[in-house]
Amino acid sequence: MTDLKAYRPNVGVVLFHPDGRAWLGRRINTPGPHNWQFPQGGVDEGEDLAAAALRELAEETGAHTVTPLARTDGWLTYDFPADHPGTKQARGWKGQRQVWFAYRFDGEDTEFDLEGHGQPEFDAWRWGYLEEAPALVVPFKRAAYESVVEAFLPFAARPA
Repeated sequence: MTDLKAYRPNVGVVLFHPDGRAWLGRRINTPGPHNWQFPQGGVDEGEDLAAAALRELAEETGAHTVTPLARTDGWLTYDFPADHPGTKQARGWKGQRQVWFAYRFDGEDTEFDLEGHGQPEFDAWRWGYLEEAPALVVPFKRAAYESVVEAFLPFAARPA
């Protein structure tokens, strides 16, 4: 049994285009090839998880015209690698525990503003296939992404 208290509370968002493709962001200042991911971020003390997901989505992408589709059950976890730079480890976190939310994007692509909330997380974005995400994300998040793909596959377009 995983001690969830050792993992930072976090939410992730898969934003689906009406055609079933998923929004992918390229992490700023992160060399490839594993530098693409979905929006995600920490949960503030006492914050509702769905509210945190919408806040993170708006902060990281600018998107706000969305319809909820689903969420994962329970927590997904991943560990930070020993050589992973970052303040989260310095604060004593072993990794992150996440609940993921799926939303359909009902706006126009002009709604996306990667610099709209101060310090950007991403320097580029694109619509891609949900199933390609585990191969694009940093390896230590891959198992969590595979679980997200399995959970949200009913909403996804399939590659040709």
